Parts: sequence; structure tokens; C-alpha cells
Amino acid sequence: MKDILAELEDRRATARQGGGARRIDAQHAKGKLTARERVELLLDEGSFEEFDMFMAHRCTDFGMEKDRPSGDGVVTGWGTVNGRQVYVFSQDFTVFGGSLSETHAQKICKIMDMALQNGAPVIGINDSGGARIQEGVASLAGYAEVFQRNIMASGVVPQISLIMGPCAGGAVYSPAMTDFIFMVKDSSYMFVTGPDVVKTVTNEVVTAEELGGAGTHTKKSSVADGAYENDVEALAETRRLIDFLPLSNRERAPTRPFFDDPARIENSLDTLIPDNPNQPYDMKELILKLADEGDFFEIQRDFAGNVITGFIRIEGRSVGVVANQPTVLAGCLDIDSSRKAARFVRFCDAFEIPILTLVDVPGFLPGTSQEYGGVIKHGAKLLFAYGEATVPKVTVITRKAYGGAYDVMASKHLRGDFNYAWPTAEIAVMGAKGATEIIYRGKTAEEIAERTKEYESRFANPFVAAEKGFIDEVIMPHSTRRRVARAFASLRSKKLSNPWKKHDNIPL
Repeated sequence: MKDILAELEDRRATARQGGGARRIDAQHAKGKLTARERVELLLDEGSFEEFDMFMAHRCTDFGMEKDRPSGDGVVTGWGTVNGRQVYVFSQDFTVFGGSLSETHAQKICKIMDMALQNGAPVIGINDSGGARIQEGVASLAGYAEVFQRNIMASGVVPQISLIMGPCAGGAVYSPAMTDFIFMVKDSSYMFVTGPDVVKTVTNEVVTAEELGGAGTHTKKSSVADGAYENDVEALAETRRLIDFLPLSNRERAPTRPFFDDPARIENSLDTLIPDNPNQPYDMKELILKLADEGDFFEIQRDFAGNVITGFIRIEGRSVGVVANQPTVLAGCLDIDSSRKAARFVRFCDAFEIPILTLVDVPGFLPGTSQEYGGVIKHGAKLLFAYGEATVPKVTVITRKAYGGAYDVMASKHLRGDFNYAWPTAEIAVMGAKGATEIIYRGKTAEEIAERTKEYESRFANPFVAAEKGFIDEVIMPHSTRRRVARAFASLRSKKLSNPWKKHDNIPL
């Protein structure tokens, strides 16, 4: 009996070594953790339960039958993050470069099936050279099996991808279908075709970092939601994100202990809006002052800065925040910000996370590049996302809400539950000067200036909208946290459903 137990321990020790000490040292030399070290950091200590530790590939071509390491290049299983169950797979670059084989894919599919069945998030740690060439179409079939499960899990359980090494070719499509993608600066990249292929086909000379590094995907393409300095920071921030999310669409997000008075008065908010209507201010100041303990987890911070998205807690409960940012493009909506906000709103709605919208928007960004790029359809994505959302929606208009952008930003007409405005709010079709010049075309400059003042006194305030019931209440800025907290508290039992449909046809 002792011999058998000793053999089991020996087999486990060998499996834990992955590709061996030399390859583990090479992984560390690149500033990267091993697959198992990443799992240990991500999960609560001692909580990891591994599956298929001894699974090996079945390939017999190209002499592969002589090298069959246990685990086949991916560590899979489940554990807990702050006591809540999650499923995880972590690709092991020390074994065949983390390449995906038929059995490697089967291990990933097994835990994805269990996550769907048991209602828990899936976290995928990607560090792979791509499909295992020796297995040919079998490895491609393995990818497709993973893709299908990503699709089935979408909107059912949260899916988070951590890119901690190369992720190229077909491998990028699995992370692309997940809810959040985090990358590590200088050690991770994603692209469909690598620099060599790009040079051959288009004659462009580009480095892997420029083509698909963390900076590229967080600032230009919006493929990734965050970039971190190293593996440790990325894993710590993933743990933090998971705390804001429900385990599945059948559950609510967790309620955390809080030590911040929901009725807290913030007198500094009374002077947040500058006297000059064209002067910007930082909307993040308002977000931090509304949040419990000033805790804000921002999503896609480096992309489309004219809209801010992320999670806060109010009375210990998760709330998704969408806010115009006057310091970037004056807070205008454009193609990028509309896409960014629409995807975030749809995620919140899928997982029953209430949405707080903070509005200071002068309109959509004008210009040929926007029109040629399809701003109409992209803007409609955000409109569609807000209109179909059935979660509690609370909106606060701080300053400008002009034109179609007023409608798009969670207005009363898109089934907003509570729509508040500060006394500084201006709700109109357009700014006073532009409106007056159209209405009184042909008048002298003095007459237009006089009429502009009349227009301002009539429309540069929230009271016309309040008279019509489009604004529920004009509130004092300093009491915003209390009003928002009470609004969300009153909506906890909200029930709203859309007409039956197989699925909608959002303007993609």
C-alpha cells in the first residue's frame, strides 16, 4: 500500500514540474510566473481542486508518442476567490509552449461545462503558442469546441481572460468572446497574424508589441480592458473584479460589508461644476464621492476616455457606472465611446447589475471620419443597450444634455427608473447660441445675442424637462449619494421583462 501511495506522490510531483526545471527557470527569466503559480495567486490559499492532472496527449505522429507529459500543457480545476467558487484553466508554456492539443482542449471544455452546470465564473489564463501543429485539424477542432462553450456561457456565467504570454491565430477568438480581457505589459500579446506574416503579405514592418501588445489593445483596438505591470498585479486585480460580479445570471452580485454612510453629504460637489459652461471638470471626482469608501474599478480606462465605465458599490452592492468625461473631447459621444459603453451596459444587464449613468454630454462628435465610420450605427448600439436593459437604472444629469445624446444616455424615455438633474443641468436640443442662430437667422449680431440670453434663461436649466416629468427631481449636488442610494434601494425588487424573442438584432 505504501508503495502505491509513494508512486502517486511521485507522479504528482512530476506533473507539477510541467516541462521541467530548465523550462520553469526560462519562464521566470522572462518575468513570468508558471501556470501553477498563477493559479495559486489567483485562488484562496489551499482552495484549488485540480482535474485531469495525469491526462496526456494521444498523438503518435512526428515522434510525439515518446514525450507525453502529464497534464498536457494546461492546469484545470476549481477553487474559491474570497470564498466564492470559480473555475480556472491556466496554460503551461513550459509544456510544448502551452500549445493546444485535442486533450488540452478537452480539459478546458470539461471545466467550462461544469461552470455552466454549477453556475460559477470561468477564468482562463492564456500563455500559449497556439494550435499544436503536430496534431493538425484535431487541435483546430479543439479550439472550436472551446469557442462553442464560450458562446453558450456568454451572459450565463462571467468569463474573464488573462493574457499572460503569446496568444495568436485562432487562440485569440476565445478571449475575444469573454466578458473581460486583462493583459500584462511587455510580456503578453494578441494578434490573428504575427509580424512575419504581416511583413510577407502587406510589407509592413512591425514588432509583436506594436502589433498586439498590451498598449495596442488597451489604447487603440479596445480588445483588452486593462493592462498591468506584471502577472502578480493582473491576478490581484482579477480577484478584485470578481468581488463585484455575481457567480452567474441566476444570482445577484455579492453584498459586501460597508463602513460609509449612504446619506453622506458631500458639500464639495456643490462647486464641482465650473461657472464657465465650456470649462471641463473631472467626472471621476463625482464617481469616487458617490462610491462606498471611494472604491472604483474602472474598465477600459485607456480607451475612449470621453466615457468612463466601471464598477462601484453603494450600500455594499455592486453598481455599474457609465459617465461622460468632460475633460476628454468635452464629453462628446463618438464611435469608440458608444461601443465601449454599449458593451458595458449589456454586460451589466445580463448579470443583473444596476446601472448608474452620470450625464454631461454636448452631443455626438461631428465630422466626416465619424460619419464615414458609421457613428449612426455605433451610437445606436448604446441607445439599444440602454433601451433593452431591464435592470434598475438611475441617471443624474450634472450639466449638458443636448440633442440625441440626451436621449441615448439613459433618459426617462428609455425606461430610466430615476432621472435626477442638478440645478446646473441644461437639457435642450442644442446649445443656446447655435439654437438662436438657427431660429433667428438673418438677424443682427446684437439681436442674436439678446435672443441667446432669452433662450438660456428658458432652456439652460433642468426645469422645462422637470415640468414635463422627464426629470423626476432636481436635486442638490451635495445630496447626490443619498438620493442615488435611496433610489437603488427602492428598486431592489424591480421586475421588468421584454417581449419574447429568440434574441434581438442589435445594430452590430
